[in-house]
Amino acid sequence: MTITVHSAFDAGNIRLVKSDGATLDLEIVDDAGGEFRQWFYYRVSGARGQALNMRITNCGDSAYPLGWPGYQARISTDRESWTLADTSYADGVLTISVTPDTDILWVAYFAPYSMERHHDLIATMAELDEVTHRTLGTSLDGQPIDCLTVGEGPLTVWLYARQHPGESMAEWWMEGALEKLVDYDDPVARALRARCTFHIVPNMNPDGSRRGHLRTNAAGINLNREWHAPSAERSPEVLCVRNAMDEAKPVFAMDIHGDEAIAANFLAGFEGIPSVTDRQQELYHLFANTLERICPDFQTQEGYELSRPGQANMSMSTTQLAERYGCVSMTLEMPFKDHQPMADPVYGWSAERSKALASYCLDALHQILPELEVR
Repeated sequence: MTITVHSAFDAGNIRLVKSDGATLDLEIVDDAGGEFRQWFYYRVSGARGQALNMRITNCGDSAYPLGWPGYQARISTDRESWTLADTSYADGVLTISVTPDTDILWVAYFAPYSMERHHDLIATMAELDEVTHRTLGTSLDGQPIDCLTVGEGPLTVWLYARQHPGESMAEWWMEGALEKLVDYDDPVARALRARCTFHIVPNMNPDGSRRGHLRTNAAGINLNREWHAPSAERSPEVLCVRNAMDEAKPVFAMDIHGDEAIAANFLAGFEGIPSVTDRQQELYHLFANTLERICPDFQTQEGYELSRPGQANMSMSTTQLAERYGCVSMTLEMPFKDHQPMADPVYGWSAERSKALASYCLDALHQILPELEVR
């Protein structure tokens, strides 16, 4: 049987360059705009029992080449359970080796979160009496920017994800957060709903998600560099979300992402904004330290270099929100590799662990609410 490779589906990305029996030479297709390349997701058919040697040959000049050493691809036969594959990186080539025991094998950079699953999530949540759905705007491809509102408390909380569409762990986190918040058997969820109003945007970049991009929208724009001056022509996704935030100003906000290189979960903050206050910083560190104390899958030792005073990049959402609203904002980064302090040799960092981390984040938020409520 001839081995075939396909990626012409929701979130798919790969190009077959050459095949020689069970050895396949592949390339990742650039995002729109041509600046970024890292996400891949494809299907291999007809390779049952054969020792596949899949060589992605253009990784050396990808967006984040430091993300490849120590990385392992995810594979699945049912698109539900994703396990780590034997993966190596040398001389700019990522090699994935596996002998499938089924007729079809799915291969991805991380467990995908398709737009179809997104719409299933929105439909499930919007049916609930305690959840309000609204469309904040539309993307350049005409897809809706969905927002779900949960709770009726005085503290306004914004949670938003997938500005960078290839960071699919971010929407798995969102699914976990939503499931916890609507769980009436969870006392933390009940308390959060009573004391906070959550505005939740599970996917800010539906076009990039469907197209199989790593970081950009349909126009090739990195949305997390648009928050200082979003426009309808370049970044309507950011424009409509920021306009909604102007109407319901956040006290606390989390932007959910994935990091290609660092093998750990960590936060990035707003320390370099012009008007940073001691209170903002204290609340940020209180949340981080609380999350680290209650969750072994989070740490504060590794992370990004801190911005110097007055040197923050104000085009990014976390810094723009902290400056614009005086709120406590942060970026949560999850790994494509694994959370090395608690490494899992079978699944690595996974969809399930992303969802569990969301629950811990909400637990940590609940613990710091008394401090947030002090105005």
